[in-house]
Amino acid sequence: MTKLFDQSIAANARLHELIPGGAHTYAKGEDQYPENMAPVIERGLGAHVWDVDGNEYIEYGSGLRAVSLGHQHPKVVEAVKRELDRGSNFVRPSIVELEAAERFLTAVPTADMVKFTKNGSDATTAAIKLSRAITGRARVAICADHAFFSTDDWFITRTPMAAGIPDAIGDLTVGFPYGDLAATEEMFVRYPGEIACLVLEPATQQDPPPGYLEGLRDLAHRFGALLIFDEMITGFRFADGGAQGLYGVTPDLSTFGKALANGFAVSALAGRREYMERGGLRDSNERVFLLSTTHGAETHSLAAAIAVLDVYAAEGISARLHELGDKLAAGVREITAAAGVGEHVIVRGRASNLVFATLDENFLPSQLYRTLFLRELILGGVIGPSFVVSSALTDADIERTLEVVAQACTVYHKALDAQDVSAFLPGRPVQPVFRKFA
Repeated sequence: MTKLFDQSIAANARLHELIPGGAHTYAKGEDQYPENMAPVIERGLGAHVWDVDGNEYIEYGSGLRAVSLGHQHPKVVEAVKRELDRGSNFVRPSIVELEAAERFLTAVPTADMVKFTKNGSDATTAAIKLSRAITGRARVAICADHAFFSTDDWFITRTPMAAGIPDAIGDLTVGFPYGDLAATEEMFVRYPGEIACLVLEPATQQDPPPGYLEGLRDLAHRFGALLIFDEMITGFRFADGGAQGLYGVTPDLSTFGKALANGFAVSALAGRREYMERGGLRDSNERVFLLSTTHGAETHSLAAAIAVLDVYAAEGISARLHELGDKLAAGVREITAAAGVGEHVIVRGRASNLVFATLDENFLPSQLYRTLFLRELILGGVIGPSFVVSSALTDADIERTLEVVAQACTVYHKALDAQDVSAFLPGRPVQPVFRKFA
């Protein structure tokens, strides 16, 4: 399938003139896609999107995993339109805020209270602040094996893009490895009485080792720290009640976003009442300025969240995502094996949250081969940085995706045989988001 990208190329040039990086999210940047093949999207419907050149794509990882029901889901759109006709922001709380909180806490019964905001970074940073206030400690421990927690200094200090962050702030963040309780205990011993909290995703590509989350909770509490689950990705996509419900381990605080409102801007900080009340008006301790955002409770976004939670419960969306992901993963593995690249193009992760790895001739992760694979997918009408599914995907979409993957694997095999992938690429390779220089 021949595709033209002239309008996208022109739009990207204009974007870079007006917006640093050409996008408002680094993960959506032009550098994440093959050169001159970074489509600028005009519209979406279900699991399909169209770019400004009129090219149509089956989309994966929609909205960076936020759009789990597909674009323009009718029940979400209806709920949003209804609230837009009633006003979106007032001088006092809207009744929709109460309704959204009640609906959220019904879906996530492991939490006692919830506070909504607009983005995941704010929610997770609020959890950090709250844990510091509760424990009286300054140091934060983050899982070093997990990719992202916040745009704020306490996390970005641990990345190659730490310019502008004072060393004094960076010194307050330490890392611990996922799945290793002994190493985490050693960290607590190394910083006695200093660590306010442990922050981690409860699971990523594999389920946690048996007993790990329980052990981590007990370890944190034994050393006087709080346990914080970042459920931005796992929340609702892994299970309706989040990973904490799926694995049966309740953290002290947790943060949600992404799938919560099907692309509308809603994230949440949730947790135990005794801790959350520190940011309220009914606690006798020194107050914590927890979260206070002008747009945090826009009625239409909260109405979207209510609609999403209702759809998840009524239609078994979590199970549907796993069903679609299982079918896609099985098909990709069969195709890669048949094409002789099964050890080089690897699909992994929970079925509802699939990613793919691209390995070179020496079985090492390769940005060059990732570029080749992405290029062939885009030319075949499939776009996405992952294979993260939405419930809007049809069986025909999955079948077409597998056809495109088969075509991509044929080219991939040729590059491996040639031992020169660069000969198959007309431009620069895609780049990691976190790098020190452009």
